[in-house]
Amino acid sequence: MKGSTEMQLGMVGLGRMGGNMAARLREKGIEVVGYDVASKERDVDTLAELVGRLEAPRVVWVMVPSGDPTEDTVAELGRLLEEGDTVIDGGNTHYVDDHARSVHLAEKGITYIDAGVSGGVWGRQNGYGIMVGGPAEHVERIRPVLEALTPDSGGYVHAGPVGAGHFAKMVHNGIEYGMMQAFAEGYELMAASGLVDDIPGTFESWREGTVVRSWLLDLLTRALEQDPDLSELRGYAEDSGEGRWTVQTAVDLAVPAPAITAALYARFASRQDDSPAMKVIAALRNQFGGHAVTRVAHRPEEAFRD
Repeated sequence: MKGSTEMQLGMVGLGRMGGNMAARLREKGIEVVGYDVASKERDVDTLAELVGRLEAPRVVWVMVPSGDPTEDTVAELGRLLEEGDTVIDGGNTHYVDDHARSVHLAEKGITYIDAGVSGGVWGRQNGYGIMVGGPAEHVERIRPVLEALTPDSGGYVHAGPVGAGHFAKMVHNGIEYGMMQAFAEGYELMAASGLVDDIPGTFESWREGTVVRSWLLDLLTRALEQDPDLSELRGYAEDSGEGRWTVQTAVDLAVPAPAITAALYARFASRQDDSPAMKVIAALRNQFGGHAVTRVAHRPEEAFRD
């Protein structure tokens, strides 16, 4: 079976992602020693105990929240691990932070690999998409783990040197923002038309034979099956950071990314109960055109009377 091996791995972080990844690895024949500061499912009570349970050369996969939790965990592992060991950061780390970690760990002969992981809560069942960055020979060493985590048909790529994995995942998530926004706008347009009676059925029909069929479309049709008019939800969307990093990187590299940028701004707009910017627009329209502040355009031609 793909991924079946006698390899051993330490998993730090047993939340929704890390816990499911550990379970999938075990199902595929990988021995996993799990640690989480809060989880009752942990196998050890400290990072030091985790390191002690692993046979050299050790491989430890870190799946904790990005920022200080990841930074602190990698730093402590750097103190506990030995020459020849490997640390994999599978969290949503900003790629610019990877190089410094790699250099710091290399001083002790510890290899650092960055891994962008996609698949969410469905990854245990369906497999994950994984993008890794690091030295080729060390990526090859963890191939059994990568193959166990990904679908049988594939799903991982050695994207390049350290930082490339998290960079590729950042771009992946930026694209995801744009795709989600397009589906959302299509839904609203059909709902506003008064012409399409079966919006859930329309999305369902797109799942076969169309160019927009995708896993995101599958998830949308599932959501509409559970709540056809989405009345149980509030129109509010967070962003986890990668969308912002993608847009900033596009600015830094002078690469036009209008769809991803607009999708990110749409998420910001969703958090405003009454947009201050739109209040200014309404006030200005009222001042120069004598429009009623609360007036809504019902016919297309009314929308262009400024």
